[in-house]
Amino acid sequence: MGSLPVASLGDRSAAAVRFRRGGVVALCVLLALAVTGFVAFRWGASSGADDARPPARPSPSPSASGPLTVAEVHQVAFPSVVAISAVGPGGAGIGTGLVANVDGTVLTAYHVVENATTIEVVFADGTRSPATLAGADPSIDIAVLAPATLPAVVVPATLGGGVVVGDDVVAIGHPFGLVDTTTAGVVSALDRAVPVPGGRELKGLIQFDAAVNPGNSGGPLLNMRGEAVGIVVALANPTGAGTFIGIGFAVPIGAALGAGEGDIPQR
Repeated sequence: MGSLPVASLGDRSAAAVRFRRGGVVALCVLLALAVTGFVAFRWGASSGADDARPPARPSPSPSASGPLTVAEVHQVAFPSVVAISAVGPGGAGIGTGLVANVDGTVLTAYHVVENATTIEVVFADGTRSPATLAGADPSIDIAVLAPATLPAVVVPATLGGGVVVGDDVVAIGHPFGLVDTTTAGVVSALDRAVPVPGGRELKGLIQFDAAVNPGNSGGPLLNMRGEAVGIVVALANPTGAGTFIGIGFAVPIGAALGAGEGDIPQR
């Protein structure tokens, strides 16, 4: 707003009437401006926003306004990541899983639970539950687990779309039992095919260079909005040592979700 007009002091005789009349006119103008300003303020506040509503409460969902930091991606995704232990004829193993639905459905790598006689899932809040194999697609190394007990608050992951080469990504998992390990890298290539034990070949994979190791299997690959874009299933290592040398692979999330529609392999 501009500064209010200031009247100068002058002759108190003949100018008195003019001063009084001018004062009345000035007062009317000021009142009109005040009313106009109030209406404009109310209209401006209502335009594009409901000014009478309280501000929205914070949500665990990632912001759509722009990319997050790695720390923020971890904060967003951590409640949806689970630890998996499986016991079978070959002994006990560990892996990672992702809560993909509000009903507690967990996606993981099939080889983590293959031939397991008992499976246990540990949610981010510490809730432990036995789980059963609800579906699987060995051709893409994806399994779907149904936990028997759910935490008080189930936080499913936010699922993303496709990625392109060069996109920043984050992996969260439990390599070598080191729970909730977070690493970052980029998408290195798309539509990769790699051989895996058992004479199978996994196709259509996302290649990335965020560090992953045994125990990361089944965990999420995330974009910088905190959305799951893949499920980690393999790493490349020509030495046979089974440790990371810069090449990891993930099944795109769309393909992984389809594993729930497959038949459970017969043991």
